[in-house]
Amino acid sequence: MGKRLETTPRGKVRSALRLLWMRSRERARALKNAKYTCSRCGRKQSKAKGKEQKVEVHHKSGQIGNWEKVIDLIFAELLCDPEMLEVVCPECHDIEHGKDRPVNDDFKDLPFGSETE
Repeated sequence: MGKRLETTPRGKVRSALRLLWMRSRERARALKNAKYTCSRCGRKQSKAKGKEQKVEVHHKSGQIGNWEKVIDLIFAELLCDPEMLEVVCPECHDIEHGKDRPVNDDFKDLPFGSETE
């Protein structure tokens, strides 16, 4: 068996993002709103044998055109170096982010930063 990687492979992140997009409600709604028809040429999606036609959902803004930038952001902000991560209980985590959750009296006087998400 090979050596385990220290970080999550980029391919795994790319696959997860693609799966999220393909199953998203937003994508499904766009297809339904367009009646599964190409907005430029009017071709309709078809699964009929011999007449197969696919349609795809495109981001008009073009902002999502570079998946590698999105993956870079995920690695920078979410899948960061473990030295930049801290393990805390839910109550302390909420305090750190300024969320209102009833806190156990044992923790009410602990000092926490005032940074928000």
